[in-house]
Amino acid sequence: MTDSEIVMLYRNRDEEALRETMRRYQPYLMKTALQILGDEQDAEECVNDTYYAAWNSIPEHDPVNLPAYLAKIAREKAIDRLRYRQRQKRIGAEYAVSFEELGDVIADTDGAESEADAARLSEAISRFLKDLPPDARHLFLGRYFYFDSLKDTASYCGMSESKAKSMLHRTRRKLKKYLKKEGFYE
Repeated sequence: MTDSEIVMLYRNRDEEALRETMRRYQPYLMKTALQILGDEQDAEECVNDTYYAAWNSIPEHDPVNLPAYLAKIAREKAIDRLRYRQRQKRIGAEYAVSFEELGDVIADTDGAESEADAARLSEAISRFLKDLPPDARHLFLGRYFYFDSLKDTASYCGMSESKAKSMLHRTRRKLKKYLKKEGFYE
């Protein structure tokens, strides 16, 4: 069954959409949630929440890339759960380190920033990433979207940790400069 057929099942409110989504994307969504949370039980709950959110949102949206759409939902659910745990003084190591690295570049989005500002920032970052060379883009996404460790990210990008660390540093500097040009900093 193709992704577009699965989306059509969602639109028709056919429960087969959920079964097919679980069959095809459970491992992918678990990896996404598990990288952020580091806890399999919490990750399973986030993935289940992802299915529910997809069930409620897909009829209104038309995702072009179903796995990316589902991963975005799973990532948001996992980050929400991690934020809850942080409030309880339990911090997910890779998530915390990743956000500490990006702290100079991207301001905290829990503040007074509106949803429109957050969407504008997201679009600006997407444009920035599209112009990066593929190796820098994959490295950046692995580290800051999937929250993989520096070691893992460097490994699957085929480079040493020191090269990955340097490339991420340069990319963060370029991103900050780009966001200034786009009007996100005074």
